[in-house]
This record gives sequence, C-alpha cells and structure tokens, in this order.
Amino acid sequence: MSISGDQAITAGATPAHAAARETRKKRYLFGPATDFLCLGGISFLLIPVVFVLPEKELTLTVAAIALGIAHFINHPHFAFSYQIFYEGFRAKAFGSDNDAALRARYIFAGIVVPVALAAFLAYSMIVGDDRLLGYSANLMAFLVGWHYVKQGYGMLMVDAALKRQFFNDTEKKILLINSYAVWALSWLTINSVMSMRELWGIEYYMFHIPPLVQAVAVTVAVATSTMTVSTLIKKWRANGGGLPVSGVAAYLASLYLWLLFVRWNALWLLIVPALHSLQYLVVVARYRINQERDRADAHEQPRPQPLARIFRRRYHLRYAGFIGLGLILGFIGFWGAPVYFQVVIPYDRAVFGASAFLFVFWIFINVHHYFLDNVMWRSHNPDVRKYLFS
Repeated sequence: MSISGDQAITAGATPAHAAARETRKKRYLFGPATDFLCLGGISFLLIPVVFVLPEKELTLTVAAIALGIAHFINHPHFAFSYQIFYEGFRAKAFGSDNDAALRARYIFAGIVVPVALAAFLAYSMIVGDDRLLGYSANLMAFLVGWHYVKQGYGMLMVDAALKRQFFNDTEKKILLINSYAVWALSWLTINSVMSMRELWGIEYYMFHIPPLVQAVAVTVAVATSTMTVSTLIKKWRANGGGLPVSGVAAYLASLYLWLLFVRWNALWLLIVPALHSLQYLVVVARYRINQERDRADAHEQPRPQPLARIFRRRYHLRYAGFIGLGLILGFIGFWGAPVYFQVVIPYDRAVFGASAFLFVFWIFINVHHYFLDNVMWRSHNPDVRKYLFS
C-alpha cells in the first residue's frame, strides 16, 4: 500500500498555533488498540518471544501453522486487491473520473503488467529454461521489499491524516528516502549472505554484492534512519507530545522488523507475511465497509427474509460476500488453479520439477499485486479519498 503524492489530506504541516487543537481530533480505522496492534504493534510484542523460542525444533510446526494461516489471511489479502482494483475497471482506466496520469497507471498495472508477466512466464515454460524462469523469483524478491516499505510508509500517512498530525513535504521526503534506503540494504544483505534460494522446487540465484557496496548501503541506511528518528522527535514536540502512534509502529515494523530482521530467525521469517497481510486487511476492511455503506440501499434489510436474520443491513451482506469471494479466489489462485494446470498441461518435469505451476502462479500473483497496490492506494485516487478518509 502506498499513500503518496500531492494531496489535500496531507497538505503540508499543521500551523503551530493550531497544532494542539488539530491533534485532539483523532480518528481511527477501527479503534486505538485495534489500529495499533494490526498495523504493526503486534510485531513488537511477538518478536522478543519468537527470538527466544527454539528455532530448529519449532520450524516445521510454525511452517505448518503459517501455511494454515495463509488460507485465511495471506491469500485473501491478494484476492481483495484484485477485487477492489478490477471492480469498475473500465471506468477507472478509460472513464473521465480519474485524471490522465491515474488512468495510465490503471492501464499499465491492470493490462500491460499482467500480459507481459504472463508472457514471460509462459515463454520460460515453453522453451524449458528454468534459469530464465528463476529470474521472476529474483524480481519478486526485489519487489517484496519495495512493497513492504511503501505499505509501511502509506500506513503512517493514513494514520497521520486520521489524527490530523500531518507531515510536511520535507518530513515526508525524509521518511520515504529512509524507506528506500532500508529496502536497498535488506535486499543487498540477502544477496550477500545467500547464493541461491528455492521456491516450489525451482532454484533462483542471488547476485554477488561487493563488500564496498554493502558498506555504503549500511552507512546510508544508518544516516537516513537517524534523520527519521530526529524527524519523529521534532514532530512529537511540535504536536505537543503527540504522534500518529499506530502509523509510526506500522512504519518501523515494516522497515526494520519485517525486512532487516527476517534473515536472523527462520520462525520470524515464517510469521512476517501474515503480519504484513493483517496490516493490509485492516485498511481494506475500513475502505470496503465505507464503500458498501455509501450505496443508496445500504441500510435496508437484505432479501429474502432469512438473510435478514443473519445480516441486519444490506451492506453487512455485501461485505460478507466480498470476504467470502476473497477466500474462494485466494484458494483458487494459490492452490486450485495451479494444481489443475499441473495435471492437465504437459511440461518438462525433468527440468521444472513437479510443482512448476505452483511456482508460476505464486510469482505472478505476488508480483502483480505489488503493481496493483501502487496504483489503487495512491492518495489522489478519488476512491481512496472518499472511502478511506471520509
């Protein structure tokens, strides 16, 4: 998730004489405790516990639990992005409601990226080049860090807007530059300590990173992190001792706990995707509930009558349908469709192994998801302004 760009919701710093008055007008996605825990706070509570657990003895158990959680948190969070992005896609990409730049982004992420990505994956399978196919996993490894830090930054901007504790342009640049610096360091670190990784039986190779490059990345990340701490302290003082705490927790967890610390502990590596997805789901839930409430018949009783006994309002029923469809699509995308293609479509199993389509589908969904989010969660997107901040 990425909330960035010029926007009314973060239009510069709050004037000093109005800071105290503005910070009293606090709003939440769901409430102070829910926002803090789901956006990132729970990571700070879990990580000390995880790091004292016996890693070797519990890795298989935690892996099994994480796989089970994926069905209800990780995989649906990808499906929800597709549901939101492609709903009314024709109007978003070709209508007059969005400006030309946003329409172009919708076309690129919604049409160009999936076609190009599918063509690359299909070509790799057809020609039987497992090394070429492995490059897509390198791309995913590279983009996942970008996705994490952009979502963490976006959560901070969302919480700051809700709390009326806005960051000015300079402060936002420092926070964003630090995000990219930490992302670069995490990616370079993974490459420097691992020569090869594997996903669903297909190997992909990491890049050799010279020690000097690694040292420069560390220096830049430390410098920008120091600037970020200074910025947050100054903002806290300017706000009379207040900060968008949940947003700050989301930002710090996304950058440091979910990127820099993951390689130190196998258990934490297995847990982080669920924490990232939980962070995403809170915002999606608020967005979708507000969207369903905006319909003209939102507060009418559902029909037929038996549904009214379960769902008091039509927007409750529609939101439940959105969740249910996401669960189904998540299962189809990550398991149902790849297993089906695995059976019906012949390919060179000697080269790609027995789970090639699981690899292909998981890579496609992950990479495409990053591009979808980078479009639909932009601050100047009229849907975001209407249903997330209204």
